Amino acid sequence: MAKTTDITLRNKIIYSVYVRNHGKNGTFKDVEEDLERIKSLGTDIIWFMPIHPIGVKNKKGSLGCPYAIKDYRAVNPEYGTLEDFKRLIDKIHSLGMKVMIDVVYNHTSPDSYLVENHPEFFYRKKDGKMGNKVGEWTDIVDLDYNNRDLWDYQIETLKYWVSLGVDGFRCDVAPLIPLEFWLKAREEVAKVKEDVIWLAESVHLSFVLAMREHGFVGLSDSEVYQAFDICYDYDVNDVYIGYFKGENTLKDYINRVKLQEAIYPNNYVKLRFLENHDQPRAKKLIPDETKLKIWTAFLYFQKGATLIYAGQEAQDDNTPSLFDIDKVNWSGMKEEFVEYMKTLAKIKKKEIMAKGFYKIDCDDNNVIVASYKMGDEKLVGIFNVELKKGFVKVDLEDGIYRNLIDGEDVVVKNGELELKDKAIII
Repeated sequence: MAKTTDITLRNKIIYSVYVRNHGKNGTFKDVEEDLERIKSLGTDIIWFMPIHPIGVKNKKGSLGCPYAIKDYRAVNPEYGTLEDFKRLIDKIHSLGMKVMIDVVYNHTSPDSYLVENHPEFFYRKKDGKMGNKVGEWTDIVDLDYNNRDLWDYQIETLKYWVSLGVDGFRCDVAPLIPLEFWLKAREEVAKVKEDVIWLAESVHLSFVLAMREHGFVGLSDSEVYQAFDICYDYDVNDVYIGYFKGENTLKDYINRVKLQEAIYPNNYVKLRFLENHDQPRAKKLIPDETKLKIWTAFLYFQKGATLIYAGQEAQDDNTPSLFDIDKVNWSGMKEEFVEYMKTLAKIKKKEIMAKGFYKIDCDDNNVIVASYKMGDEKLVGIFNVELKKGFVKVDLEDGIYRNLIDGEDVVVKNGELELKDKAIII
């Protein structure tokens, strides 16, 4: 784990924005006009999916993928000007939030500035041509980090964005790039600005093994944590999705989550999400609104930073296309659900959720029970995600408690409480 990582990142809520599909015009100005609403959700950090110009060569869809970047040091003219983005940064800061941008350093578009000006920076296939290590990514070409001049260019780019006011980086497929580069980048960027937040899109376990099998860099989460503050929880994502597909049990998923507590450093921070731009929408996975509310409460209760993908608060069930205009559907926004998320966000800010000792389990009735303990204080969450009837054991003294989510009384008798069709946090 990065030794300087601040564990209060576990209290943070990160809101992910894809500018193209966020507002009516798909511009920085649209996002600026929505900032106060985003802030009201309890948001601490806004992460922008790539804001740079998109390559045209081999592009996917009508507009191309934002992860096929043409120029790391410019902004996509579809979104506005650099001045528009700087104004957006200032407005975000004025509201007490931070700005994180996507860093896509594994590859560029085939017609990028670097392809044209520094072809020596690129990975070559056996035939000597530029290409990529992941076959289906046909709209990009991979960079070659054996070239130390590339390191200098990339690090200078990070320093440039930090100098404009950017507070953090979400680094795309970070495990495919040498750890030594990330360590050097963190060290150098800190000379320009301290407390920059480093979020790694760490990858699924199968992806790590596939890269290693072919002789490429494939960093484990434990390696990535040496340079980054936060990692994705893709190490448990396959069993999370697998549960909804009927491929494994809920207990399999919770046992994998439980394992994280012992295999990572004591100050580890995971990015917790029900959905993101590469995964199915939560509403698609969990169409029943009662169950969705319980899973949402579990999301906020989990140890780590909480990710909200724009549209999640409106229960949008469509994962927007990366390659075309495919707007977030805000029509399903329900005030009651939004207020529910705001309540959970307030609970998320409790000190115990950053510093408490975390335990999690799943009983034979498929009820998730998790807790934080710090000194004499204890926070317990009961998540009846399958709407079971009966009772669940809790490590609490008998008595009457208050559910922090809805204020209702919760009776603990003989070390048990009655299950309800809702989440309980006491």
